[in-house]
Amino acid sequence: MASFRAISAVTQGVVNLLRSSYNRDILGTELNFAALVAPNFTTNPPMPGISLFLYRVVLNGSYRQPAGQMRPDGQREPTRLPLDLHFILTAWAEEASTQHDIAGWMMRIIEDTPILPGPFLNLTVPDAFRPDETVEIVVGEIDSEDLFLLWERLAPNSYQLSVPYIARNIWVDSELDVADGAPVLQRLFDLAVPNGTDG
Repeated sequence: MASFRAISAVTQGVVNLLRSSYNRDILGTELNFAALVAPNFTTNPPMPGISLFLYRVVLNGSYRQPAGQMRPDGQREPTRLPLDLHFILTAWAEEASTQHDIAGWMMRIIEDTPILPGPFLNLTVPDAFRPDETVEIVVGEIDSEDLFLLWERLAPNSYQLSVPYIARNIWVDSELDVADGAPVLQRLFDLAVPNGTDG
């Protein structure tokens, strides 16, 4: 399972995927790539370039697994915390044509590489994932009104073309050891006698 650093590893991994896939010859200009927090939208946008903004982390209740199940090796399984990461990729440029080209290119790269393996994600955040783990990136859904509202909170009157995505299959492992109880050696049945009655 992934460590609690998995969220950071995934966001940085998506940024690194785009950065490593790009060269100046594609669009004829250098691009900047960054994961942003809200204040960056007005103070330090990657112009021209691509940003990732993580706006929601959701517990995927469909796959949640409580602690206590037995593994094949006889050890107890700790609680598994399945997360979905909702983020937007934004194309930043002063000219509309450049912005549109950036958006088309980044969407094609994500479509070509929808599965990010653990070793790739660990390049930025070491040991965040096991070598056999993967994370899936899929197109998300956010209606236009919610997207514009999000932008109004981040950078009023400064909307840039953005595409929603979801990172799935992120299982954050517990740091706690699940202790096994001592084996049962004897069963005792203590039958209670109600008060005021004879046995």
